[in-house]
Amino acid sequence: MIKVAKSAKEKVATLMKEEGFNPLVDFVRVGVKSGGCSGLSYDLKFDHEYNNSDKLFEDNQVKILVDKKSLLYLIGTTLEYSGGLNGKGFIFNNPNAQRTCGCGESFSL
Repeated sequence: MIKVAKSAKEKVATLMKEEGFNPLVDFVRVGVKSGGCSGLSYDLKFDHEYNNSDKLFEDNQVKILVDKKSLLYLIGTTLEYSGGLNGKGFIFNNPNAQRTCGCGESFSL
């Protein structure tokens, strides 16, 4: 399961509306790809389409799609958002990551 913190829910809804997506019916696609300082990096984007190979999670009224390959890396992750003067934006609190880079955008297992 992937969870969505309240702060991330609010920011996701705002950004989806700004980009022409409907947070009530459209999806947040979360994935993992090769790259970044630590070997793997997170991929976050909005999507209108659900594929048969996707796993669908819903938490805090946010619909999240994860492809099967990425799911192994993301189970138990919480999507958070940090704003303010020193805010980093979206943060993946991933219990599976053994090492993360300073920016928090990549990790390794």
